[in-house]
Amino acid sequence: MSESVSNISASTAPADLRIEGMSCASCVGRVERALNAVPGVTEASVNLATERATVRGTASIDALLAAVEKAGYVGKALESDTQVDEEAAQRKDAERAALKRDLILATALALPVFVLEMGSHLIPAMHGLIMRSIGMQWSWLLQFVLTTLVLIIPGRRFYLLGFPALARMAPDMNSLVAVGTLAAYAYSVVATFAPRLLPAGTVNVYYEAAAVIVALVLLGRFLEARAKGRTSEAIKRLVGLQARVAHVLRDGRSVDIPVEQVVEGDVLEVRPGERVPVDGEVLEGGSFVDESMISGEPVPVEKIVGSTVVGGTVNQTGAFALRATAVGGKTLLAQIIRMVEQAQGAKLPIQALVDRVTMWFVPAVMLAALATFLVWLVFGPEPALTFALVNAVAVLIIACPCAMGLATPTSIMVGTGRGAELGVLFRKGEALQLLKGARVVAVDKTGTVTEGRPALTDLEVTGGFAREHVLAMVAAVESRSEHPIARAIVEAAEAQGIALPALGEFESVTGMGVRATADGVRVEVGADRYMRELGLSVQVFAAVAERLGSEGKSPLYAAIDGRLAAIIAVADPIKPQSRVAIDTLHQLGLKVAMITGDNARTARAIADQLGIDEVVAEVLPAGKVDAVKRLKTTHGAVAFVGDGINDAPALAEADVGLAIGTGTDVAMESADVVLMSGNLQGVPTAIALSRATIGNIRQNLFWAFAYNTALIPVAAGVLYPAFGILLSPVFAAGAMAMSSVFVVGNALRLRRWRGG
Repeated sequence: MSESVSNISASTAPADLRIEGMSCASCVGRVERALNAVPGVTEASVNLATERATVRGTASIDALLAAVEKAGYVGKALESDTQVDEEAAQRKDAERAALKRDLILATALALPVFVLEMGSHLIPAMHGLIMRSIGMQWSWLLQFVLTTLVLIIPGRRFYLLGFPALARMAPDMNSLVAVGTLAAYAYSVVATFAPRLLPAGTVNVYYEAAAVIVALVLLGRFLEARAKGRTSEAIKRLVGLQARVAHVLRDGRSVDIPVEQVVEGDVLEVRPGERVPVDGEVLEGGSFVDESMISGEPVPVEKIVGSTVVGGTVNQTGAFALRATAVGGKTLLAQIIRMVEQAQGAKLPIQALVDRVTMWFVPAVMLAALATFLVWLVFGPEPALTFALVNAVAVLIIACPCAMGLATPTSIMVGTGRGAELGVLFRKGEALQLLKGARVVAVDKTGTVTEGRPALTDLEVTGGFAREHVLAMVAAVESRSEHPIARAIVEAAEAQGIALPALGEFESVTGMGVRATADGVRVEVGADRYMRELGLSVQVFAAVAERLGSEGKSPLYAAIDGRLAAIIAVADPIKPQSRVAIDTLHQLGLKVAMITGDNARTARAIADQLGIDEVVAEVLPAGKVDAVKRLKTTHGAVAFVGDGINDAPALAEADVGLAIGTGTDVAMESADVVLMSGNLQGVPTAIALSRATIGNIRQNLFWAFAYNTALIPVAAGVLYPAFGILLSPVFAAGAMAMSSVFVVGNALRLRRWRGG
């Protein structure tokens, strides 16, 4: 992994606030409206799933917090550090524990109420038993006591939050539950203690509705809280990769200190099987390091003196010492966590419609409940008051917009977290939606499709010469040159452990090649015209030369002791995964174009080998931008993949820019997505994940909106005239609770996404 990767930086940090007290999508709209009204705020975005607000502009934190408080919620400023908000995690754990406690208490108290009331309605023998034992009035009194306990202990949260919101003319989910349960409870209290106030035939109690609704809503919230906790597990796993202790060399001996105390320049020991504590450079020793946590690649990477290592990666069997080059929030892992958190808190364009609808949804539901009550009271059969109350309460309870508010952010959290585990970092959350719409993937060549550095790709010898001997002689001659081709030949010999012979006089022949003596033997290396100048025929390599030309490679020839010895080709080799990646992109129905500054012949040869559909060659950075614009006009949305400084303008121009993670910082700053694996295979992974996530969001939104659209009229009683069907408030509460659990559970399926 290139050292430049460790310098990825997130976008300009806005103000982040933790928002407590939000219960549904309508809360999100109110907090956003309150924040946007603060002077100096240019943009405010609130996320229900992460319970965070991201605010841009010049407004002070105090002004923002005051606006949140005035809207009826609790705000807290968050440090712009990458570490997980431990306090928030503890608060959520405490909230889950409180919900569990209240749920158990509410269930224990509501169950006898449900059995006493519904049992007497559904089971004639039980009705007779109650009448013969305690009588109906005592049954109602017992239900009154138990329901009162349900409402004032586990159910008080709904009233403490719901009625103040109602008083501010900003009703939310708590308001719906509070009004619905209190209406059923108050009616039942009047029926129990002052039945003469009610019209004849309407003296009934609905304690079980009030008590069981509270229990079911608490069940839904508890299940939702547990599921939401799992949506952020990718972040928790990333944080869990951080080492806790570092072995630092101080005064000639190893001292164990907390990793937070390591400073840049410290020398650290890394022992077999340990996690690398911080980013650094290997000073001595060597090993293989598992970097799958950042690249998604399972094969360990060899580390020798001079190699860079990344904090959080796992050392294998060797041991080495490193000098810390980045610590704390500057490490690659910390910056990955920051990017994932920012992407998870993002708001996709698809969310804008949801926010507009849900902002007015709760007030509309309350009006619908009032209309239901009045219609049944005026036009309903006897006892009209009873029908009016039950159906109005059912409308209030079933219509909670929790599922709408959770539909998009939960899928984003899980999708971006899964991407991070696969080495695909969405720097901008909206790239998730935009990437799905890409019609063309345009790729840079050097460093993206190819390795980005020259390497010896071909060396074939004539009869009477051994390959290793020829390579040693040629590498010895080329060791005097700093030309990239010469360096590639020397590096190939070094990689094979070939010792280079002693070199004698050296001469560069202008326009032809080089000559020297190695081990006292004359060696000449150059183009075919140089061989002809020496009186040597290269016809024996005619077929090989033709093949190399078709691959976009320019052959060199070597003569040793006056005889033609070998044909050599140095080129920028294609990355092993490039062919598979481009085939996968074609399977996804995408066109692939290559935009490069390299010469057209080489570019076309590589494109032919890989099956690339379109080639734009010999262009400067401005030409790459023009090529992206033309592709947009011709085909539609364009995703551009690059790694160099000269790719930054094209990355910015494309609908979605994807930067290879081993590239330059400038390219990554211009990109929407960073591919940590350093190869093209991350591109189809990112696109397929984008499609899966947006598909998941659409499923959630369909469920949330279809559920409310279909069931509110049912709760209001539209099926009663034709079919005699009414929806009990108890079943309405159960359906409402399960809708949120369904949405979060559906989003969690993305955790198991494997690609394709």
